[in-house]
Amino acid sequence: MKSVLRRLYYDYLMPSQFAAYGGLIDAANRAGYCHISVRQYHDTLSRSLPMPDKLIVHRHDIDTDLRTTRKLFEINKKYGVKSSFYFRLSTLDIDLMHEIEEYGSEASYHYEELATYAKKHRIKDVAVLRDHLPRIRDEFYANFCAIEGRLRKKMQTVASHGDFANRKLKLSNTEILADQQLRQRCGIEVEAYDRILMENIDIYIADRPARQSYYPMNPLEALDRHRRIYLLTHPRQMESNWQANTKENLCRVYEAVTW
Repeated sequence: MKSVLRRLYYDYLMPSQFAAYGGLIDAANRAGYCHISVRQYHDTLSRSLPMPDKLIVHRHDIDTDLRTTRKLFEINKKYGVKSSFYFRLSTLDIDLMHEIEEYGSEASYHYEELATYAKKHRIKDVAVLRDHLPRIRDEFYANFCAIEGRLRKKMQTVASHGDFANRKLKLSNTEILADQQLRQRCGIEVEAYDRILMENIDIYIADRPARQSYYPMNPLEALDRHRRIYLLTHPRQMESNWQANTKENLCRVYEAVTW
Protein backbone atom coordinates (compact mmCIF):
# COMPACT_ATOMS: atom_id res chain seq x y z
CA MET A 1 0.00 0.00 0.00
CA LYS A 2 2.82 2.40 0.86
CA SER A 3 4.48 1.79 -2.51
CA VAL A 4 1.21 2.56 -4.32
CA LEU A 5 0.78 5.80 -2.37
CA ARG A 6 4.39 6.81 -3.13
CA ARG A 7 3.79 6.12 -6.82
CA LEU A 8 0.64 8.24 -6.80
CA TYR A 9 2.52 11.05 -5.08
CA TYR A 10 5.42 11.08 -7.53
CA ASP A 11 3.17 10.74 -10.57
CA TYR A 12 0.52 13.30 -9.61
CA LEU A 13 1.41 15.44 -6.59
CA MET A 14 5.18 15.87 -6.51
CA PRO A 15 6.28 19.52 -6.73
CA SER A 16 8.72 20.48 -9.44
CA GLN A 17 12.33 19.52 -8.82
CA PHE A 18 13.74 21.93 -11.40
CA ALA A 19 14.88 24.47 -8.80
CA ALA A 20 16.93 21.75 -7.11
CA TYR A 21 18.32 20.62 -10.47
CA GLY A 22 19.29 24.18 -11.34
CA GLY A 23 20.94 24.51 -7.93
CA LEU A 24 22.96 21.38 -8.60
CA ILE A 25 24.18 22.68 -11.95
CA ASP A 26 25.03 26.07 -10.47
CA ALA A 27 26.97 24.42 -7.63
CA ALA A 28 28.82 22.19 -10.09
CA ASN A 29 29.71 25.20 -12.24
CA ARG A 30 31.06 27.07 -9.23
CA ALA A 31 33.07 23.99 -8.26
CA GLY A 32 34.70 23.93 -11.70
CA TYR A 33 32.93 20.97 -13.28
CA CYS A 34 32.59 20.63 -17.04
CA HIS A 35 29.25 19.25 -18.31
CA ILE A 36 29.49 16.91 -21.31
CA SER A 37 27.43 14.38 -23.23
CA VAL A 38 28.00 10.63 -23.43
CA ARG A 39 29.12 11.06 -27.03
CA GLN A 40 31.67 13.73 -26.13
CA TYR A 41 32.97 11.71 -23.19
CA HIS A 42 33.45 8.59 -25.28
CA ASP A 43 35.13 10.60 -28.03
CA THR A 44 37.54 12.06 -25.49
CA LEU A 45 38.35 8.62 -24.09
CA SER A 46 38.67 6.77 -27.38
CA ARG A 47 40.90 9.41 -28.96
CA SER A 48 42.97 9.98 -25.79
CA LEU A 49 42.16 13.68 -25.87
CA PRO A 50 42.85 15.98 -22.91
CA MET A 51 40.29 15.34 -20.19
CA PRO A 52 38.78 18.12 -18.02
CA ASP A 53 39.99 17.90 -14.44
CA LYS A 54 36.41 17.66 -13.15
CA LEU A 55 33.40 16.66 -15.21
CA ILE A 56 29.82 15.44 -15.14
CA VAL A 57 28.63 13.19 -17.95
CA HIS A 58 24.93 14.02 -18.31
CA ARG A 59 22.49 11.40 -19.59
CA HIS A 60 18.73 11.96 -19.78
CA ASP A 61 16.45 8.99 -20.57
CA ILE A 62 13.19 10.23 -22.08
CA ASP A 63 10.83 7.52 -20.95
CA THR A 64 7.48 9.32 -20.92
CA ASP A 65 7.35 13.09 -20.72
CA LEU A 66 8.17 15.38 -23.64
CA ARG A 67 6.75 18.51 -21.98
CA THR A 68 9.18 18.20 -19.09
CA THR A 69 11.96 17.16 -21.48
CA ARG A 70 11.62 20.54 -23.18
CA LYS A 71 11.88 22.31 -19.82
CA LEU A 72 14.95 20.28 -18.93
CA PHE A 73 16.59 21.18 -22.23
CA GLU A 74 15.91 24.88 -21.66
CA ILE A 75 17.49 24.74 -18.18
CA ASN A 76 20.53 22.97 -19.61
CA LYS A 77 20.91 25.73 -22.18
CA LYS A 78 20.57 28.38 -19.46
CA TYR A 79 23.51 26.90 -17.55
CA GLY A 80 25.59 25.86 -20.57
CA VAL A 81 25.15 22.12 -19.98
CA LYS A 82 25.89 19.73 -22.85
CA SER A 83 24.21 16.37 -22.38
CA SER A 84 22.72 13.27 -24.01
CA PHE A 85 18.96 12.82 -24.50
CA TYR A 86 17.83 9.28 -25.33
CA PHE A 87 14.34 8.92 -26.83
CA ARG A 88 12.17 5.81 -26.96
CA LEU A 89 10.05 5.05 -30.03
CA SER A 90 7.07 6.20 -27.95
CA THR A 91 8.68 9.56 -27.10
CA LEU A 92 10.38 10.48 -30.37
CA ASP A 93 10.25 14.19 -31.13
CA ILE A 94 12.39 14.78 -34.19
CA ASP A 95 12.05 18.58 -34.07
CA LEU A 96 13.24 18.67 -30.46
CA MET A 97 16.02 16.22 -31.29
CA HIS A 98 17.18 18.57 -34.06
CA GLU A 99 17.25 21.47 -31.59
CA ILE A 100 19.27 19.41 -29.12
CA GLU A 101 21.83 18.54 -31.77
CA GLU A 102 22.03 22.11 -33.08
CA TYR A 103 22.76 23.32 -29.56
CA GLY A 104 25.69 20.92 -29.31
CA SER A 105 24.14 18.27 -27.10
CA GLU A 106 23.29 14.74 -28.24
CA ALA A 107 19.94 13.22 -29.24
CA SER A 108 19.78 9.49 -29.82
CA TYR A 109 17.91 6.23 -29.28
CA HIS A 110 16.63 4.69 -26.03
CA TYR A 111 16.08 1.18 -27.32
CA GLU A 112 13.98 -1.66 -25.90
CA GLU A 113 13.36 -4.18 -28.70
CA LEU A 114 14.11 -7.22 -26.55
CA ALA A 115 11.46 -6.34 -23.97
CA THR A 116 9.01 -5.24 -26.65
CA TYR A 117 9.42 -8.52 -28.54
CA ALA A 118 8.98 -10.58 -25.38
CA LYS A 119 5.72 -8.82 -24.52
CA LYS A 120 4.38 -8.85 -28.08
CA HIS A 121 4.98 -12.59 -28.50
CA ARG A 122 4.23 -13.44 -24.86
CA ILE A 123 7.61 -15.03 -24.27
CA LYS A 124 8.64 -15.46 -20.63
CA ASP A 125 11.36 -18.06 -21.08
CA VAL A 126 14.80 -16.47 -21.41
CA ALA A 127 16.21 -19.38 -23.43
CA VAL A 128 13.34 -19.14 -25.91
CA LEU A 129 13.73 -15.37 -26.14
CA ARG A 130 17.44 -15.72 -26.86
CA ASP A 131 16.57 -18.04 -29.76
CA HIS A 132 14.68 -15.08 -31.24
CA LEU A 133 17.61 -12.66 -30.95
CA PRO A 134 18.31 -12.59 -34.71
CA ARG A 135 14.77 -11.28 -35.32
CA ILE A 136 15.02 -8.88 -32.40
CA ARG A 137 18.27 -7.50 -33.76
CA ASP A 138 16.69 -7.06 -37.19
CA GLU A 139 13.94 -5.01 -35.56
CA PHE A 140 16.51 -2.91 -33.71
CA TYR A 141 18.41 -2.30 -36.95
CA ALA A 142 15.26 -1.22 -38.79
CA ASN A 143 14.20 1.14 -36.00
CA PHE A 144 17.68 2.58 -35.59
CA CYS A 145 18.04 3.31 -39.32
CA ALA A 146 14.55 4.82 -39.52
CA ILE A 147 15.26 7.24 -36.66
CA GLU A 148 18.67 8.14 -38.03
CA GLY A 149 17.14 8.80 -41.44
CA ARG A 150 14.57 11.18 -39.96
CA LEU A 151 17.13 12.87 -37.74
CA ARG A 152 19.60 13.26 -40.62
CA LYS A 153 22.39 12.90 -38.11
CA LYS A 154 24.71 9.99 -37.32
CA MET A 155 23.75 8.45 -33.98
CA GLN A 156 27.01 7.28 -32.42
CA THR A 157 25.75 6.21 -29.00
CA VAL A 158 22.57 4.50 -27.76
CA ALA A 159 21.17 3.66 -24.32
CA SER A 160 19.17 0.66 -23.18
CA HIS A 161 15.73 1.25 -21.65
CA GLY A 162 14.85 -0.72 -18.53
CA ASP A 163 11.33 -2.13 -18.84
CA PHE A 164 9.36 -4.11 -16.25
CA ALA A 165 9.68 -7.07 -18.63
CA ASN A 166 13.47 -6.86 -18.37
CA ARG A 167 13.24 -7.03 -14.61
CA LYS A 168 10.90 -10.02 -14.77
CA LEU A 169 13.16 -11.81 -17.25
CA LYS A 170 16.36 -10.65 -15.53
CA LEU A 171 17.67 -9.88 -19.00
CA SER A 172 18.75 -6.44 -20.20
CA ASN A 173 18.05 -4.93 -23.60
CA THR A 174 21.84 -4.54 -23.90
CA GLU A 175 21.82 -8.20 -24.97
CA ILE A 176 20.88 -6.91 -28.42
CA LEU A 177 24.20 -5.10 -28.82
CA ALA A 178 26.32 -8.03 -27.70
CA ASP A 179 26.57 -8.59 -31.47
CA GLN A 180 29.58 -6.60 -32.70
CA GLN A 181 28.54 -6.98 -36.33
CA LEU A 182 25.26 -5.24 -35.55
CA ARG A 183 27.14 -2.38 -33.92
CA GLN A 184 29.32 -2.05 -37.00
CA ARG A 185 26.33 -2.14 -39.37
CA CYS A 186 24.70 0.66 -37.40
CA GLY A 187 27.90 2.61 -36.81
CA ILE A 188 27.33 2.58 -33.06
CA GLU A 189 30.52 3.51 -31.26
CA VAL A 190 29.37 2.92 -27.69
CA GLU A 191 26.39 1.85 -25.60
CA ALA A 192 25.71 3.97 -22.54
CA TYR A 193 26.51 1.05 -20.20
CA ASP A 194 29.66 -0.12 -22.00
CA ARG A 195 32.71 -0.89 -19.92
CA ILE A 196 34.83 1.86 -21.48
CA LEU A 197 32.45 4.43 -19.98
CA MET A 198 31.66 2.78 -16.66
CA GLU A 199 35.26 1.94 -15.80
CA ASN A 200 36.48 5.48 -16.44
CA ILE A 201 34.22 7.30 -14.02
CA ASP A 202 34.46 7.72 -10.26
CA ILE A 203 30.76 7.34 -9.50
CA TYR A 204 27.55 6.55 -11.41
CA ILE A 205 24.47 8.29 -9.96
CA ALA A 206 20.89 7.72 -11.06
CA ASP A 207 17.70 9.46 -9.97
CA ARG A 208 15.02 7.38 -8.26
CA PRO A 209 11.25 7.82 -7.78
CA ALA A 210 11.35 7.26 -4.04
CA ARG A 211 12.36 8.99 -0.82
CA GLN A 212 15.98 8.62 -1.81
CA SER A 213 15.84 10.77 -4.91
CA TYR A 214 19.30 9.66 -6.10
CA TYR A 215 21.29 6.46 -5.78
CA PRO A 216 23.83 5.81 -4.39
CA MET A 217 24.11 9.43 -3.24
CA ASN A 218 22.90 12.94 -3.98
CA PRO A 219 25.11 14.48 -6.71
CA LEU A 220 25.49 17.61 -4.58
CA GLU A 221 27.29 15.48 -2.01
CA ALA A 222 29.41 13.95 -4.76
CA LEU A 223 30.84 17.30 -5.86
CA ASP A 224 34.54 17.56 -4.99
CA ARG A 225 34.44 14.05 -3.50
CA HIS A 226 34.41 12.61 -7.04
CA ARG A 227 36.00 14.22 -10.08
CA ARG A 228 34.28 12.16 -12.80
CA ILE A 229 30.54 11.82 -12.24
CA TYR A 230 28.14 10.00 -14.58
CA LEU A 231 24.64 11.33 -13.86
CA LEU A 232 21.43 9.73 -15.18
CA THR A 233 18.20 11.70 -14.85
CA HIS A 234 14.65 11.26 -16.16
CA PRO A 235 12.19 14.09 -16.87
CA ARG A 236 9.50 12.02 -15.13
CA GLN A 237 11.40 12.37 -11.84
CA MET A 238 11.68 16.15 -12.15
CA GLU A 239 8.06 17.18 -12.50
CA SER A 240 4.61 15.56 -12.33
CA ASN A 241 2.76 15.42 -15.64
CA TRP A 242 -0.54 13.68 -14.95
CA GLN A 243 -1.39 13.18 -18.62
CA ALA A 244 1.90 11.56 -19.61
CA ASN A 245 2.09 9.53 -16.40
CA THR A 246 -1.49 8.27 -16.67
CA LYS A 247 -0.93 7.19 -20.27
CA GLU A 248 2.25 5.34 -19.34
CA ASN A 249 0.68 3.71 -16.27
CA LEU A 250 -2.32 2.46 -18.24
CA CYS A 251 -0.02 1.12 -20.95
CA ARG A 252 2.03 -0.75 -18.39
CA VAL A 253 -1.07 -2.29 -16.78
CA TYR A 254 -2.31 -3.42 -20.19
CA GLU A 255 1.06 -4.95 -21.09
CA ALA A 256 1.34 -6.72 -17.75
CA VAL A 257 -2.15 -8.24 -18.17
CA THR A 258 -1.66 -9.31 -21.79
CA TRP A 259 1.94 -10.59 -21.51
